[in-house]
Amino acid sequence: MSEILFVTWDGGGNVPPAVGIARELLARGHGVHVLGHPVQQEAISAAGLPFTPYRQARPFSSLTPGSPAAMIAMFGDRGIGRDVLEHAGAHPTDLVVVDCLLFGALDAVRRAGLRYVVLEHLYDDYLRRAWLRGPLGIGMRATRLRPQRCLDEAAQTLVTTLPALDPGSGRPHADRLDFVGPVVTTSTKVPSEPSVLVSLSTYAFPGMAACLQTILDAAGTLDARVVVTTGPVIDPADLRLPANTVAHRFVPHAELMPQASLVVGHGGHGTTMQALAHDLPLVVMPLHPFLDQPMVAASVQRAGAGRVVKRSTSAEELAPVLAELLADGPHRAAAARLGAAIRALPGAPNGADRLEALLRNGAAAPGRPAAPR
Repeated sequence: MSEILFVTWDGGGNVPPAVGIARELLARGHGVHVLGHPVQQEAISAAGLPFTPYRQARPFSSLTPGSPAAMIAMFGDRGIGRDVLEHAGAHPTDLVVVDCLLFGALDAVRRAGLRYVVLEHLYDDYLRRAWLRGPLGIGMRATRLRPQRCLDEAAQTLVTTLPALDPGSGRPHADRLDFVGPVVTTSTKVPSEPSVLVSLSTYAFPGMAACLQTILDAAGTLDARVVVTTGPVIDPADLRLPANTVAHRFVPHAELMPQASLVVGHGGHGTTMQALAHDLPLVVMPLHPFLDQPMVAASVQRAGAGRVVKRSTSAEELAPVLAELLADGPHRAAAARLGAAIRALPGAPNGADRLEALLRNGAAAPGRPAAPR
């Protein structure tokens, strides 16, 4: 059996793919360890995974809104890279699986000569085009982290999405990618009254509370049950809840989606894939122009499985959109087609299979990493 180190960060949808694949490998008898921000310890340990918090990383929490400069500092944090090398030097490590946005860590393992895998929890087309060419990618290059080289020199790249939705799956470099499928949890759908699940990000985006209130005001006009999960950022007590609405801080989506008829979200990759895996159409209100939300939203609309609305949309404008998507129509058949494709491409087992194959073909020998070059 092999020793595999996962390197993650305190985000939202980036965590479940890492945890899902790590748990699958652990169940197969491999040694697995996770490095992450200290605030992640409780959740990752509860998932049954050994966890070590970063010691040299910059303080970071997804509950605090961050500027582009703050995000550049976190994604390019060389302190995370030092923690990774320190752990790999002190413990047998056959393979390092690094979140695709942690270029401070990717650069460190690349320079040290450790064999590493990039774990993409979003569309590859977004990462290699919009992200690398945008402000965050420019920030990585300005700090001399060589993000393109970090991606190109990985032993393998796992993309945890549905290739039919990712424009990157048709580009020339796609033969170097393993589209293993979304890492989602599905449950059997149960008959219920018309129901809408509203769930925005667990990350603190500016103005998110106002956007959520607009959605609830619009959904309050529907002849349907509405369930909203506010996450850690927004207090349900601060919202005006219509009579048809109940609010929770957190309920696993896998428990709520089997009873839902429609999902309203922000275009987060994880929530979107989870909804489609349950054959649910979506209304998507992207919250940040620099992130992957607009691309994810556009792909769902292009596939006929949902609609995109602006964050400036009023409740009066949004209400008929929700009513249309809640009703029957071709959007339900489109969502079901995508759901069947996602269920046929289970990300966690496929990801574990690919990593095991890579290890069988000769992973890095355990021991202290080579000196940086």
